[in-house]
Amino acid sequence: MSAEPVLLREPPAFRRDRLVQTWLVIKALSDAGDAIFTIAFAWTAVQIASPAVAGLVVAAGTVPRAIVLLVGGAYADRKDARRLMVVFNTLRVGVLVTVAIWCLAEPPTVALLLIASIAFGLCDAFFEPAAGTMPRQLVAPADLPAYSALSQTLSRLGTMAGSAAGGFLVAAFGLSGSAGLNTATYVVVIVFIVLWLRPRFALPRASAEQSVLSGVADGFRHLARERATRTLVIALSGLNLAVSPAISIGLPLQATARGWGAGAVGVFEALVGGGAMIGALVVVRRRPQREAIGGFAALVVQGAGIIALGIGSPVVVGGGCLAIGFTAGFASALLSSTFAATAAPDFLGRLGSVLRLGDDCLMPAAMALFGMLAGILPLWVPFTLYGGAMALLMIMPLRNPGIRSIRLRETPIA
Repeated sequence: MSAEPVLLREPPAFRRDRLVQTWLVIKALSDAGDAIFTIAFAWTAVQIASPAVAGLVVAAGTVPRAIVLLVGGAYADRKDARRLMVVFNTLRVGVLVTVAIWCLAEPPTVALLLIASIAFGLCDAFFEPAAGTMPRQLVAPADLPAYSALSQTLSRLGTMAGSAAGGFLVAAFGLSGSAGLNTATYVVVIVFIVLWLRPRFALPRASAEQSVLSGVADGFRHLARERATRTLVIALSGLNLAVSPAISIGLPLQATARGWGAGAVGVFEALVGGGAMIGALVVVRRRPQREAIGGFAALVVQGAGIIALGIGSPVVVGGGCLAIGFTAGFASALLSSTFAATAAPDFLGRLGSVLRLGDDCLMPAAMALFGMLAGILPLWVPFTLYGGAMALLMIMPLRNPGIRSIRLRETPIA
């Protein structure tokens, strides 16, 4: 049994927790900067390379991230998370400054973009597991759903604002200007972490005596021992595998087949995003007594929403999109907080890496399978198969006694 976090100082009530609220706003600012740079990066890649090469450049960071992610999780469990976040954000700043200076002196090249993409992927592999342990270090378990909900809402707003501004900024200032702006947001994050962000709970650390690879293997052995955690990780790893292909591939195919036009796809995706923000805000104001059960039950409804996307009525599809968004925001806030509160604190980094790795590795196959099914079968079939699989997958955690008994309000804080 892993040790519990040690209470260092009593956190204030979440509604009055200015430190956490400021941190979440700054994270959202960084998300806006990332969205601006992502659009500029993709636009530049398309301008200087063929579509196939541009796609390779944009996706290049996912391979090294997947390879190194489990190692990053092991370091997150044995090192100071704040220090790791500062180090790898500083490396990101170095990459962005290099890109900006190069593009001011010379036209961007495929080689430059490829190196930058790989470098960002490697930084992500260490930064994200460390950042994933911070909620448990900042707030009590009972406040984790509100933390997750507010974090996701602000992050979506930041990403939406950055995406909306990104096209105009790259047209006006090019890749160098977008990189410079994103650099500024990272500098703000680094300064805040160094000067103000202090944990309220000290997480027990994994042994530094064993090798990193042994630490990775120990994480998988932990999953094999802990049934409730294993069920939670398996279920959370599969959350996006049904909905992302349905939204990313299925909606454009449906709009094309029905003659609704590209504008309809934008409206449908806006309904998903708006519904997600509403669902997350509901968690802030009112959440179920048993958070895990409420989250997984909402995802059964999400499965029905995915099936609705296969019906040819734009009203039904719009309603399905709104339901998918609402249940995604509602369930994500509840389940991510359940994971953070109940996973062994000295395994949080490694378990979080497993979650992310499952999504990264399985998503390309899920996308390809949806497209293949849509090419040989009526379009409603892949929607029905994916939505039905989502609903059936949720039965596993809903029937798990360990997960059914979780109530974050009753989880000890020290």
